[in-house]
Amino acid sequence: QVQLVESGGGEVQPGGSLRLSCAASGDISSIYAMKWYRQTPGKLRTYVGEITAGGSTDYADSVKGRFTISRDTDKNTMFLQMNDLRPEDTATYFCTAGTYYAGTRVPGKDYWGLGTPVTVSS
Repeated sequence: QVQLVESGGGEVQPGGSLRLSCAASGDISSIYAMKWYRQTPGKLRTYVGEITAGGSTDYADSVKGRFTISRDTDKNTMFLQMNDLRPEDTATYFCTAGTYYAGTRVPGKDYWGLGTPVTVSS
């Protein structure tokens, strides 16, 4: 199993920056990718971006050039640096980890954190 804890959310003015963290614990070696999603009330969670075990990153078009995903492998932590924030970035941000079935390279269970809220408002 993998446990995920997000932190770093808060309120910021438009144009401002925040850095979110996602600390992972448990069976870290089974993780093949970690992703960020966001959700606003009454809407589905939407993809923000991801970083694979090999370090490759991918981003949704809506955040390209503004958000950057990185990680500290020593601390088992993924980061989401958010710059030039806009009101439409207001959401609860969740991290998720995709894991392999034990002893295989077959994708298995995804684990989710509880989320951290971000509000962009003047």
